[in-house]
Amino acid sequence: MISAYLLLFAAAFGAATLLPFYSEVLLIAQLEAGLLPFWLWLAASSGNTLGAGVNWWMGAKLSHYADRRWFPARKKDLERAQGWFARYGKWTLLMSWLPIGGDALTVVGGIMRVPALSFFTLVAIGKSLRYALLILGYNAAV
Repeated sequence: MISAYLLLFAAAFGAATLLPFYSEVLLIAQLEAGLLPFWLWLAASSGNTLGAGVNWWMGAKLSHYADRRWFPARKKDLERAQGWFARYGKWTLLMSWLPIGGDALTVVGGIMRVPALSFFTLVAIGKSLRYALLILGYNAAV
């Protein structure tokens, strides 16, 4: 049983990085299977937040490789995210849950040298709310 939660953690972690994972599908399937919503929320939120930390680190340490295929954000997304950062500052990290541009925001957080505590706090809030809304939406639909 614990392996199901670890699987969701890993999928959510991967979904926040350059890996092509979709944790939402797994989360819904695990809700359908009767797993406990709180533990699913915790596994998905923490995995996705820590995965975003990889992007933050890559932005801080490897941004000179932004033109490479393996880099977790496209140049166009990085430019858009940098524009948001220029306008709204670190608060844009609350939007890191967005399916388009969210990963780029976490990379730009690293490029802009957002301190780790601020980064992880803001990203965790955004991503945790997203998974909570997914679970609440599922529960309302069934």
